[in-house]
Parts: sequence; structure tokens; C-alpha cells
Amino acid sequence: QVQLVESGGGLAQAGGSLRLSCAASGRTSSRYAMGWFRQAPGKEREFVAALSWSGGSTNYADSVKGRFTISRDNAKNTVYLQMNSLKPEDTAVYYCAAGKTVVATTIPRMIDYWGQGTQVTVSS
Repeated sequence: QVQLVESGGGLAQAGGSLRLSCAASGRTSSRYAMGWFRQAPGKEREFVAALSWSGGSTNYADSVKGRFTISRDNAKNTVYLQMNSLKPEDTAVYYCAAGKTVVATTIPRMIDYWGQGTQVTVSS
């Protein structure tokens, strides 16, 4: 089992920045790819970004390319999502996720572990 705990959400103005963190515990010896999803009210959960265990492979949703950056520190068992140039449409609950591969970590039904989510609200 792997436990994922997100932090760093909050309120930001449009054009601002936030950095989310996701701390993993438990069976962290397994080399999971890590990712972020988000879910806005009344909408389905959608993929945001994913990163391989080594950090050498990444994948981003088109809506966040060039604005968001995913990274990880395996020594700290932590993955980050740096969000810049935030837009009101980025408002959502953001979930950390662990999957077997980067590709699997882009598909909600393929995720092995989920965090509890952290709220991000962007005001215009």
C-alpha cells in the first residue's frame, strides 16, 4: 500500500502561482510513476501531468503545457506540481496519483493509488 498526501493548495489570483506537493509513504520502494489529476465541480476528473519514476519522461495535458511543471524528489518520496500563470479555469480539487507507468498514470481507471485531494481556487 502507498499513502499519498497532498498539500499546497489554496487561493491564488489569475496570473499567479502555486506549488502543490504530494508526500508518499508506505510501499515507496516500488518505482511508481506519479501524476496529478483535477476535478472541478460538476465535471469528471481529468489528467493534468505525469512523470516517470526516473523523472526522464513526462506528459502534460494540453491545457497546462507551458504553465505547469511536474517534478519529483525520490529521496524525499515527494512529487511536486509547480503551477504558473494560473487561470480561473484551473480551479479544481487536485489529486496526486501513482501508477505503474507514465501512460497508465494519465488514465484514471489505471491509477493504483490516489491522494485525498487539495483545493485550488483561482480568482479573476
